Amino acid sequence: MKYFSNLISRSSPRRFDPWPQASPLRSQLVRNFNATPSALSPDWHGTTIVCVRKNGRVCMMGDGMVSMGNVIVKPNAKKIRRIYPKTVGGSSLSEDKDSEDSENEGTIVGFAGTTADAFTLLDRLEGKLDEYPGQLARSCVELAKGWRTDKYLRRLEASLLVADKKAAFEITGNGDVLESHDGVLGVGSGSQFAIAAARAQMDNDDLSAEEVASKAMKIAADMCIYTNDQFTVESLKLDVEEDEDTST
Repeated sequence: MKYFSNLISRSSPRRFDPWPQASPLRSQLVRNFNATPSALSPDWHGTTIVCVRKNGRVCMMGDGMVSMGNVIVKPNAKKIRRIYPKTVGGSSLSEDKDSEDSENEGTIVGFAGTTADAFTLLDRLEGKLDEYPGQLARSCVELAKGWRTDKYLRRLEASLLVADKKAAFEITGNGDVLESHDGVLGVGSGSQFAIAAARAQMDNDDLSAEEVASKAMKIAADMCIYTNDQFTVESLKLDVEEDEDTST
């Protein structure tokens, strides 16, 4: 009996480790703890897109930086696209983009996030616009519903800005479809800087929508390390009725 008691006293007590070193769940928790907010949240991505509606024009502007961690992969990527309807007046605008009608038609889309995820959502949005022609709000809501409920789309990490002649919306993976109350929207890591700068200039009637967006993007590029000054611009002329309503 004395022999066994000596063995027990000499042996070191073992502690129970609920997260072994080789556990995949432990490594996932460590990665999540050390990850940046832009890698975890669909609301923050390494880019800046801003949309401004002012003086009868809507302008969407975005930077061109593509980064991988702390490395700049490409400085002049195009993160804004124009989606044309299948037919306008019996002819396809996508085949005749040099015409004046094509320059003021279609839907402008800007994205922040993973490129593959963003283009997957762009394809879905284009399908919804073809299904509900001329109904941007309904198309955005249907896209958000599928994005939120679909098991595959739910994993996509991107945010979209969508604008046409009548309205502009922000679509997120949380199922949100947001319309601005003051004509300014933004997504990306530098969006807060761009939105604040654009709102500060909305009262200046001498500035156009393009000028407000340009000044806002320059401020965002100076403050956000994931935003550069190589901008892509797309704009549309608003409907006359909406311009008169906003002025009154």
